[in-house]
Amino acid sequence: MLSQQCYQKIDRELAKYPADQRQSAVMASLAHAQVELGWLSPETMQEIADYIGMPAIAVQEVATFYNMFNIKPVGQHKITVCTNLPCALSGGERAAQRIKDALGIDFRDTTADGKFTLMEGECMGACGDAPVMLVNNHRMCSFMSDAKIDALLEDLNK
Repeated sequence: MLSQQCYQKIDRELAKYPADQRQSAVMASLAHAQVELGWLSPETMQEIADYIGMPAIAVQEVATFYNMFNIKPVGQHKITVCTNLPCALSGGERAAQRIKDALGIDFRDTTADGKFTLMEGECMGACGDAPVMLVNNHRMCSFMSDAKIDALLEDLNK
């Protein structure tokens, strides 16, 4: 299921830890698998568990605990809006509503064309930059005014 290139990346992560602590590479392994596949199916989590040598339930516990991991298919662009209190008070709710209105979806929904998924997120550690959002778990967007949201959506829609 995972490519040889993905296994090479996982092997580099495993090499960072002693042989008896291979489970320490589980988060990085899940991240590499998700980049390759877009989400983490039960079969993918089992494959990682087998490769690392840990119980599949332990891998699933990690994948379901952190909201950066997608345990069901998501759109091409996953936008996570911080709705924690500081962001909510500083425009997070407005920013989320702007995206909902523009895309015609709610939190945890994906657009019909499969391009966008909107998620609600907890603190992203950038309260002073509120409202903030994360695109595909890798790109932090700060001070998101309506104009910046519109430009972001336009750019991602290309």
